[in-house]
Amino acid sequence: MMTKVTFQPMMESRPIREIAYEVLKHAIITGEIPAGERIVETAYADRLHISRTPLREALRKLERDGLVEYVLRRGVVVRAFTIADVEEIYTIRNALEMLTLPAIIQHATEEDITDLRTKLARMDELVKARDIETLSPLTRAFHNEITRISGQNRILRVIDGQDEYITRFSAMAIRQESRLEEAHQEHHRLVDYIEARDLESFRALMQHHIEESKRRCLEAIEQKG
Repeated sequence: MMTKVTFQPMMESRPIREIAYEVLKHAIITGEIPAGERIVETAYADRLHISRTPLREALRKLERDGLVEYVLRRGVVVRAFTIADVEEIYTIRNALEMLTLPAIIQHATEEDITDLRTKLARMDELVKARDIETLSPLTRAFHNEITRISGQNRILRVIDGQDEYITRFSAMAIRQESRLEEAHQEHHRLVDYIEARDLESFRALMQHHIEESKRRCLEAIEQKG
């Protein structure tokens, strides 16, 4: 049975195939269209208010991304994320984030520190309440704000291209509650190191933090398997 994802009619000026690609990519990565679901061209073309030709072009691009696959006698099917997918995406993202750390230490202002601590105060409440649904996007926003302090816009654009994946994977990792409070205390220490301009400690903790996030995500995928 087709999932009950609601798509809005497409009124943007970009090519229709690009809009269809972005809408479907977001729905797949966030889990709105679950792994294993068939994407029936006629049904999805109707729901996206487009013809089947741009939909096919979008599906070909999603296949190149590894998000869908063509299965004999089933058609286009949404792929489940594999351990290899997580390893590759985290490797790319983490390598890029580590490149930004010296610039973060160099460029962070008092206002940046205040903004980060304001986010942490709100996150403190959510950790205490075990409100994972609200905490997960705030955690990603916290990490994104740290990275943006670097001002390295070319790197940031490449990182943004992986952000939806990392948001999904981070949500999987954060649900491993045995790590929840420890990870959140690391968030506080990261800000402390930025404020102290302690690049060596900042780099070591960030490396540990993101590797633990990857490990927890891999555990979640293995448990689902």
